[in-house]
Amino acid sequence: MADNSSPDSRDEKIRDEKIGDEKTTARSQPEMADPTGRRQSVALNIVENPLRRFSPEKTAADARIFAETHEMAEHADLFARAALVAREPNQFDGMTELDDGERAALAYERDHKWHGSKMLWYSIGLCAIGAATQGWDQTGSNGANLSFPSEFGLADAEGTVNPGRDEWIVGVINAIIFLTAGLIGAFIVDPLNYYFGRRGEIFITACILTATPIGSGFAQSWQGLFAARFIMGIGIGAKNATVPIYSAEMAPARIRGALVMFWQLWVVAGIFLGFCANVIVKDTGDISWRLQLGSAFIPSFVLGVGIFFCPESPRWLMKHGKYAKGFRSMVRLRDHPIIAARDFYYSYVIYVEELNLARGAGYFARLWDCFAVPRIRRSNYGASTVMIAQQISSIFRNVGYTAEQALYASLGYGAVQVVFTIPTLFLIDTKGRRTLTLATFPFMAIFLLAAGLSLLKDTGSRGEQIGPVVLFVYLFTIAYSLGEGPVAFQYSAEVFPTIQREQGMAWAVCINNTFAGILSLTFPRMESVMTPTGAFGFYAGLNLIAWFMIFCFVRETKQLTLEELDQVFSVPTSKFIGHELKVWLPYFIKRHILRKNIAKPPQIIEKDDKVKELVDE
Repeated sequence: MADNSSPDSRDEKIRDEKIGDEKTTARSQPEMADPTGRRQSVALNIVENPLRRFSPEKTAADARIFAETHEMAEHADLFARAALVAREPNQFDGMTELDDGERAALAYERDHKWHGSKMLWYSIGLCAIGAATQGWDQTGSNGANLSFPSEFGLADAEGTVNPGRDEWIVGVINAIIFLTAGLIGAFIVDPLNYYFGRRGEIFITACILTATPIGSGFAQSWQGLFAARFIMGIGIGAKNATVPIYSAEMAPARIRGALVMFWQLWVVAGIFLGFCANVIVKDTGDISWRLQLGSAFIPSFVLGVGIFFCPESPRWLMKHGKYAKGFRSMVRLRDHPIIAARDFYYSYVIYVEELNLARGAGYFARLWDCFAVPRIRRSNYGASTVMIAQQISSIFRNVGYTAEQALYASLGYGAVQVVFTIPTLFLIDTKGRRTLTLATFPFMAIFLLAAGLSLLKDTGSRGEQIGPVVLFVYLFTIAYSLGEGPVAFQYSAEVFPTIQREQGMAWAVCINNTFAGILSLTFPRMESVMTPTGAFGFYAGLNLIAWFMIFCFVRETKQLTLEELDQVFSVPTSKFIGHELKVWLPYFIKRHILRKNIAKPPQIIEKDDKVKELVDE
């Protein structure tokens, strides 16, 4: 018989039933037989599938109610079957409710990790191309620095920037895009997303980032160039806070890290293409710097045109009560309706639980929740840590080169970044975000210190003096490209709950870009006061501090849905740090350094499915 209650009351009923039966989000370790071998470790806190709190019959009935309530009555049976799959995602082979086509689609998805719909790949690829704007603009300004100061009377005839006021003007022109990105652009993300959606916000920022590079190229004074880059920074900040979220909300959990990481791959591709453009136009005379700045409009123009063909984020539509439209969007992003219904309904089930954390509905209330609500605050710790770490590890300067040599050396630097970011596509969802950053930061510190010490050599030819510096900078770049470089934006885009995702990402982008601006302003002065060797050594020390911060605050998120991450961050910080210091660090030292054959201890967090497999063995 049809349920005649109102949609709101039925939503509340489902939510209350799902939340009321169990207040906690982590369960204690299950009983096991006496373990033999290292594989027998079981997590101390289990990422639980909330659909398993109920019987299969009730799960299917709730899914039917959900579909009928939200104008999807024609899909009620599909959602019922999908809910059963979401409840036991690894047991679909034995579900008699599914037809052969649905079982085949689920089996193909399980066995082919990289399989996805054409629209999913198109949307992720387009967003990745948009990321090239940031990298291209950064490198365009590096090339333009060699000549625009002379154009505006800020440098002498040889191109050396006049000390004092003019030196600060050039520094502010370079840094302003980072400062406005972090302090203004990141914080207009929420209203832009609210009124225009993810796609609309991306289109608006793409228009800004198409117009402002062209405006920079036509600037007739340093004030005009400053104004164009001021506005450009706002567009970059707003885009940086939305595109990774949009990608993360579209991508399936099993390869979300790799797909969203296309963002970083195309940032470094943009850096490389920008260096290529610098080299190509270097001999065009007085207009070379204008062409170097203006060419950065190309990727943002492609983004602005292409975004019209992408679907809106299903999770954004769900958040705004447009469930039927959100499901249609999910169908376009998945290769079979049963997969789309499974992912969409499971997102909804966890989303109604997230509403308990949304203590304030207004912008500033939700921003404050990022610091006040324990689960969200822990996400903020992790996101802020990787964003700060990215900037304190992103230190590179040309040392001792002529202007033309610097352009070619930078081209090699960009190529190294592109080549060594590619392997991370395959490592980020297998080795994990935390593992990659912890493994690479010690090498980054060593190579950075070695590059600084190499600067002390003042005998021999120019090649003998500069060669070791370039070698260690390139080695540093390899380590950075395999870890912190790709992880920062990927991690920050996924760790916040749906309710606070815009505010959390805005804060993370603010941290990242503000530190980038501070670095641009302070490093030249630091070099003169501390000497280049001292500056490099200082940042090598900061890299070690970043490693410790990541060890304490960055939790593993690989192969978990955005909704399951709520339970990962429900473990108190003190408990997490205590386990890592007292259990996993001693194990790592004994097993991998002392090479002792000892049993692997329990992980502090593990998926329910994997724990069940271990217990059943």
